[in-house]
Amino acid sequence: MGLKQRKIETNAGIQNELTVELFDQFARGMRDKGWNGVESFIKAGITGGRVLEIGPGPGYVGLEWLKSAKNATLTGLEISPAMIRIAEGNAKEYNLAHRVSYTQGNCMSMPFPDYCYDAVFSNGSLHEWEDPILALREIHRVLKPGGIFCISDLRRDVNLLTKGFLYFSARPKEIRPGMLTSLSAAYTIKEAEQLIASSNFQEILVHKDFCGLTVSGRKPR
Repeated sequence: MGLKQRKIETNAGIQNELTVELFDQFARGMRDKGWNGVESFIKAGITGGRVLEIGPGPGYVGLEWLKSAKNATLTGLEISPAMIRIAEGNAKEYNLAHRVSYTQGNCMSMPFPDYCYDAVFSNGSLHEWEDPILALREIHRVLKPGGIFCISDLRRDVNLLTKGFLYFSARPKEIRPGMLTSLSAAYTIKEAEQLIASSNFQEILVHKDFCGLTVSGRKPR
């Protein structure tokens, strides 16, 4: 049986207050397990400076990264106002509210000037981008020359055992249907390579792990 075509997920983010609270619980659990992509961002060379996070959700990934990056500030670009309220509360819990800010907006039309960030990262939102090629162009635009980007996400071509593991690992259980829709919307390695091939980035790396993929690269100097 062949791999199914992508089924596009929401491009409006999570807006419902109850769903936002459930997702916050899920994301906190992922943080506690260390499943957050932070190591990938650091390996890609994102270790400080003025950094943009696309789709921070409740903020844990960026906040965990910020803890390790002492000389850094972080901006989170999030489409959901309800999620921003959760992220701002979590930033206070981390005692990092003075180093992070959240802006409502869409990654396909970022409300930022050209050449303003040293690096851009995102975890778990690529499959929600309505036009990923346009989003990559926007990432290229806001990065300074020599700036780095790193994107990690699920991938659709996981085996059945891995899919079952991800499904039953998702807690609270109300999140589990969303895990399946996210997997159905995710890209394969080949599809991710095709997306990034149309960009103007250099030093591009695309690799996979047991349930996801990571894409990284650098804007020419």
